[in-house]
Amino acid sequence: MSRIAYVNGRYVTHGDAVVHVEDRGYQFADGVYEVVLVHHGGLVDEEPHLDRLDRSLRELRIDQPMRRAPLRQVMREMIRRNRLGDGMVYIQATRGVARRDHPFPANTRPALVMTARRLGLPALAQTEEGVAVLTIPDIRWARCDIKSVSLLPNVLGKQRAREAGAYEAWQVTTDDFVTEGTSTNAWIVTPAGELVTRHPGNEILSGITRATMIALAAEQGISFVERPFTVAEAKGAREAFVTSATSFLTPVTQIDDVVIGNGKAGSLSVRLLDAYLAHAGSSGPSS
Repeated sequence: MSRIAYVNGRYVTHGDAVVHVEDRGYQFADGVYEVVLVHHGGLVDEEPHLDRLDRSLRELRIDQPMRRAPLRQVMREMIRRNRLGDGMVYIQATRGVARRDHPFPANTRPALVMTARRLGLPALAQTEEGVAVLTIPDIRWARCDIKSVSLLPNVLGKQRAREAGAYEAWQVTTDDFVTEGTSTNAWIVTPAGELVTRHPGNEILSGITRATMIALAAEQGISFVERPFTVAEAKGAREAFVTSATSFLTPVTQIDDVVIGNGKAGSLSVRLLDAYLAHAGSSGPSS
C-alpha cells in the first residue's frame, strides 16, 4: 500500500506530500520535531513526547499548530492509515509560510506535517555484538535542549561516523567531555557498576527514551548518576550504550579504536534493553 502523510490538515499519499517553498522550516530551520515509537500499534511514551514538543514550541515562540487531543487523534489515524504495527510517527511543526525575512512574521499560521514508517525491533545479533562509535568535536549551537529541525552539525557528524564504519558519533566538548550522540543519548557503566549519563541542560537533548531508561534503572535498583564523563572514562568503562526512540538501547562495544569491556554487549545493557522492550510492549494498541 502507499504510505500516507499528513500535511496541514490533509491526508495525502507520501509522494504527493509537499510544503510551500517559503515555509520557514525549509528556509530557516524555524521549526521543531518529535519522533514517537510505535510498538504493536501503540504509541510508546506518547505523553512525554508531546510534552517535549510543547516545550520546544514554547522555547522558539511558535504557536501550537493543534491542540493535544486532536493531535493525538491524527497520530492514531496515521497509524491506522499506514497499517503500522512496529514503526515510528514523525511530527514536524514550523512557524509557517511567510515572505522570506529573518524576524518573526506577523499573523502566520504554524504548519504541521506528519509521516509514519515501519521500523523493526533490534536484531539479537546486533544487540550481542554491539556497535562502534566515533568521537568528534561538538560544533552545535548552545540550545541543544530544543528539538529543532536545525540538524546540520548532527548530519555532518553522522556522515563522519558512517564513512568510518561506525554506527554513531559521540560529540565532545573542548575539555574532552562527551555530550551526546548525533541522534542518541550516550551512557556508560563504570568499572564499579555505576550507570552514568550526562545531566540535562542546554548541552544535550534530554531524550524521552533516556528518561524511561532512568526510571527502569531505578525500578531495578541499579546505581545511577547524572554527570559529565570524559572520552577517557568512556574508553575505560565496563559497558557503554546509546538510547533513542528508534535506537532503543543499542550497546556500544567500541569507541574510536578502543574495545569496550570484552567486546560484547554487557549484562547491565542487556538487562535494561529487556526492561525497555517490556515497557514498550505494555503500551498496547492506540485507541
